[in-house]
Amino acid sequence: MNDLSFRPAVESDLTDIVAMLADDELGRQREDPSIPLNKKCIDLFAAIDRDPNQLLAVVESKRILVGCLQLTFIAGLLRQGMVRGQIESVRIVTQHRGKGLGRKTFEWAITECRKRGCGLVQLTTDKSRANYYHFYEYLGFTASHEGMKISL
Repeated sequence: MNDLSFRPAVESDLTDIVAMLADDELGRQREDPSIPLNKKCIDLFAAIDRDPNQLLAVVESKRILVGCLQLTFIAGLLRQGMVRGQIESVRIVTQHRGKGLGRKTFEWAITECRKRGCGLVQLTTDKSRANYYHFYEYLGFTASHEGMKISL
């Protein structure tokens, strides 16, 4: 697919984005793609859209949404004040998986992080997605840290 384009998401993309986020084993447990969308999603989209350190983006092929991702740019004092890029919520529409779109999406995201002056790009992945680890390593990521979370 050489006709890919990437752009910031707009509110009218939200229904498709939430559907993509819900379209896997974990997403079906965590997301609510029902229409109309939960007002919380719409309100949070507005907050993300206003925040210059957030970029919710979509991937298009022939003007059809085929993927999405979110980048967060984290300023910190560690590593002499380095900005980090955090890649989250990468999804490719089911019928377009296995065609290299994930790789191209990550390559685009890493380039965006470089453009924003990031010195490091990081991601987290659920341990139940062990089949993705090889893909992330292929992209150049290393499992250098162990992450932890607490639900509130």
